[in-house]
Amino acid sequence: MGIAATWLPPSLIPKKPGERVKTDKRDAFKLAKLLKSEDLTPIYVPEPEDEAVRDLSRAREVAMKDLKDAKYQLKALLLRNNINYTGTANWSTKHLRWLTELVLPHPAQQIVLQEFIQTINERTARLERLDNELSHHVYQWRYYPVVKAIQAMRGVRLLVAAGVVAELGDLSRFDHPRKLMSYLGLVPSEHSSGGKRHIGAITKCGNGRARRLLVEGAHTYRYAANISTDMQKRQEGLPKEIIDIAWKAQLRLCKRYKKMIDKGKHYNLVVTAIAREMIAYIWAIAKEVVLTPVNTKLRLARVPA
Repeated sequence: MGIAATWLPPSLIPKKPGERVKTDKRDAFKLAKLLKSEDLTPIYVPEPEDEAVRDLSRAREVAMKDLKDAKYQLKALLLRNNINYTGTANWSTKHLRWLTELVLPHPAQQIVLQEFIQTINERTARLERLDNELSHHVYQWRYYPVVKAIQAMRGVRLLVAAGVVAELGDLSRFDHPRKLMSYLGLVPSEHSSGGKRHIGAITKCGNGRARRLLVEGAHTYRYAANISTDMQKRQEGLPKEIIDIAWKAQLRLCKRYKKMIDKGKHYNLVVTAIAREMIAYIWAIAKEVVLTPVNTKLRLARVPA
């Protein structure tokens, strides 16, 4: 019909405690006043294509968690039998070969071991399939220019970049990076009164999946700043402005990471602080990318006809 529509969560519509009369006319007048005063927060509705990529990204996250759970269960079985791997890297080819050659004390336990190994192999193959599918669909996605651009950042490779953008959608809807930090629940909680100010843990509001991906990427800043061969490949073809933002971010975040660790800050607190600043630089990079507007004639249907 050509009429712009806005979706609003009923729980966020201000309501007076003593308001007992409700009619359509009163509701319309109330909503009009609140819209005019900008006291209403609309819901962001992603395009069907964006939701599809997000579903694929979330399926990959579930597959990764299932694989980790299977590995923990196998390690717990070995720990109960006082069996320890003396090699260098767990889950390497050498480690997996060592597992297949193990002989446990009881035949029943041997069956459990073989089932765990088979489960790990199946879940590894499942994760690889989803990785390949996500990579394939991201290259055809309208947000791929943003996904490619934010890979200039350290700790943000293709799958992490795709996951963050799939969860957040259009980053331009946030007019300031602090609002994006708050949306992800990466800002500290506060309980202050009078002259007393108490800062607590992060709020953990909003999108937890994107927050976990950022924290995962924040771990890479414990090393000294440098441009690796892999990062050079990811930055090929990107504008100089984006590469400069990524290098500026790396210099600052590596320095801040070391400074906070040297002060004796807890490791989890440090990586959370780094993740909070990472999203600000990701927001700045996304602003440099010009996207093609959505063609409503080619829009996917949400419900099959």
